[in-house]
Amino acid sequence: MHTRLWLVSHAATAAMRSGRFPADDPLDARGQDDAHAYRTQLDVPRDALVFSSPAPCARETAAALNLTADIAPALADMSYGRWHGQRVADIATDELPMLSAWSTDPHAAPPDGESFATVSTRVAQWLEQLADVPAVVAVTHAVVIRAALLHALRAPLTAYTRIEIGPLSRIELQRSTRGWVWWPAA
Repeated sequence: MHTRLWLVSHAATAAMRSGRFPADDPLDARGQDDAHAYRTQLDVPRDALVFSSPAPCARETAAALNLTADIAPALADMSYGRWHGQRVADIATDELPMLSAWSTDPHAAPPDGESFATVSTRVAQWLEQLADVPAVVAVTHAVVIRAALLHALRAPLTAYTRIEIGPLSRIELQRSTRGWVWWPAA
C-alpha cells in the first residue's frame, strides 16, 4: 500500500530562542501565533491519521494547526539527559569536549541522555509500522525529522549534521513498493 507522511516540526519555543536545550517547553504566545498563521499553509487529507510527540510544544502546535493528534512516543524529542533545559553556551563552557562529540558523532549522547543513533532506530521502527496507512501527519521535533529523512534516503547517520529543520518546517515522505522516498512538500 502507498503511504504519504507529512512530518511537521513544532513551532519555536522561548527556550529555543534563548539557546537552551529543550525542557518539555510549552509554546509561548509567539509560538502559538506562528502556528496559527501556518495553519493555512498545511494542506493534508482530512482522513489522515495525526500523531504528535508527547512534548507540550508539539501537542500545542498540532492543536494550533487544528489537528486532533494521538500521542506517539516514538516521535518524542531526543533525551538531553543532564543538559535538559540548560543553556548551550553554558554547556560549551563547562563540557566542550562532550558537546563537540555529541554534535558530530551520531553515537555520542549527552550525559544520561540519548544519542542520535538511538533516536534514529526508534524513528525507523515507527516508520516501518506505517505500511498500511494511506495518509499520516506527524507533529514532532527537528531531530526526529532528520532521523526519518535519513532513514528514507538510506543515508549514513553522520549526515544528520547537514540537515537543518526549522520551526514549522515540513517534509513529505512517501512509501511504496520500492520503500520510503522523500518528496518536496507542496
